[in-house]
Parts: sequence; structure tokens; C-alpha cells
Amino acid sequence: MLQLLNALLGKWMPILTPISVVTGIIAAEYLHSWVFIVPWLFAFMTFAGSVNSSFNMLHHTMTHPFPIVIALVTLHIVAPVWALVVGQIVFPHDPLTVTGITLALVIPTGITSMIWVTMYKGSVSLSLAIILIDTMLSPIIVPFSLSVLVGSNVEMSFMDVMNGLFWMIVIPSLAGMGVNQWLKAERASRISQKLSPFSKLSLPVVVAINSSVIAPYMKNINLELLGILVTIFLIVLSVYLFSWGIAYAFKQSKENTVAIIYTSGMRNFSAGAVIAVNFFPPKVAVPVIVCMLFQQLLAAFHGYLITQVYEKRIFKKSEQKRLSS
Repeated sequence: MLQLLNALLGKWMPILTPISVVTGIIAAEYLHSWVFIVPWLFAFMTFAGSVNSSFNMLHHTMTHPFPIVIALVTLHIVAPVWALVVGQIVFPHDPLTVTGITLALVIPTGITSMIWVTMYKGSVSLSLAIILIDTMLSPIIVPFSLSVLVGSNVEMSFMDVMNGLFWMIVIPSLAGMGVNQWLKAERASRISQKLSPFSKLSLPVVVAINSSVIAPYMKNINLELLGILVTIFLIVLSVYLFSWGIAYAFKQSKENTVAIIYTSGMRNFSAGAVIAVNFFPPKVAVPVIVCMLFQQLLAAFHGYLITQVYEKRIFKKSEQKRLSS
């Protein structure tokens, strides 16, 4: 029963996420008071997603660090700087929106990227290493990057953001990996399978509650909101393409390229929304919440591109071999 529920939730998640955003905006009056449970739900989601990870996996991939460096540079230098530049060009007199756009591209990679990497036959071990390292470094990288990029424009508590990320992401991740190490892979996998549907059910709840906080900004659809939608869509789309181009330029294998595309392109927007809602003015959360509307759709689109590029290439190679034999 749980496996069926998990499969159904995984299949419908690209639709459930935008529905949750709309639900949160419509039912803001009832959901807004539940903001306090969001960090706890998110910590549970992080723990559930980390039970399948082990310290051994991290050690193995760390012995070949170059693809990890590519992904982390794209995640935390290329993408945030690009987001800041575009944000300042499009919204020169709106520092809160620029901060939100930058925050959306500063937050760590999304755990859900693993689903897409697995689906399109990318390197699972590389993806795990990137996710784990990025997660562990996030309490330092996120507040530091925000302080450097937008610190002069927005009041922000460096230590509060670091502390929030530490308890929401780092501690649950280490706990999940500890369970994996203690129980061994097979038993940990069974626990992960049982927790997975509850983790997936938590995501729409987190999205809906966070969306309720920004309801005043989302209910009135105007040119500014449409501008944010279009801008953030194009930024996220371009980051996918940047990561693909960088992986190609450094002659990465197909498996590594797929892992780099998804871990660099997808973000933990749920964590970003929690940070924005808890540590910034509500308007900062708008671009982050907007990203949730189309993250899964963009992931599916790039899956289609990956299939077209690599299947055609494989077909050509096999055809050449057949003709030469």
C-alpha cells in the first residue's frame, strides 16, 4: 500500500506542487498560523531523503572530485551571480525582489534531483556526493553568499540563517546517514521506502503553508508579478543550459553530465521558502515560491532533451558500427 502511494505521489508531484502553491494562496487565512511546523516537517523530509545515503558513498566519490567541483561552482558562483545581475537589470529599484531571485539560486541543490538523475541513467554516486556536500556546506555558503551579494540591500541575520539551515538540513542529513551506517544498506532501504510516501506528503503541506505567507503579493496579478514569473523562469532555464555547457566543455561522461545538469539546475526551493519566510520580509519569498510552480516541469523538459541528444548519438554510433562490419 505504501509503495503504491509512493509511486502515485512521485508520478503526480509535478502537478501537486503548483496546486499546493495555489491552495496556500487561496487558504492563506487558515494556513498562515501553521508556519511554525514547517522547519520540523522539512527536517523530517531531509532525514527521510538521507537514509539511503552512506558515508562510504561520499568517500568513494570524493576520491574523484573534479565533477563535484564543476557542480558546486555552477551552483554557488555561476548561478547566483547570473541571478543577481539579471535581477538588478530587470528590477533596479526593488532590492527585496532582487534578494528573492538571488536567494532562489543560492540555496542548496534539491534532493529531488536524485529522482531525475536515476530516471535518465545519470551517476547516482556523483549526485549523492554533490547533494551531501552541498547540504553540509549550506549553513556557511548560503548566508555568506547572501551577505556578499545582497547584504547591503537587505537586513539579514547571518547567524540565524546559518542556525536554521543547520537544524533543518545538516543534523537530519547526518542522522539519516548514521541510520544507514548503523542498520546497513538493506534494512535502511526498507525504512527509506516506508518513510518516502510520508516525506512526499509533507512537501505539498510545506509548499502550501509557505505560499500562504506570500498570499498578499500573489493574489493581485500585475505586471510586476508577471515580470518575476518570466524572469525567474528564464534564469532557472539558463542555469540548466549553463550546467550542460560546462559539463560538455570539460568533457564529462554522459552519466556525469546528467548528474551535473540536475544537481546544478534543481534547487531545494522548500528550504529556500522556509529561509525566506522566517528570516526576510515576505516579498523576498515570492520569487522562491514562484520557482516551485515550474521546477518539475523544467526537469521533465531537460529529460526530454537528454533523451534526444544521447539516444540520437548512441543510434549514430551503433549504425556506424553496423555499416563498417
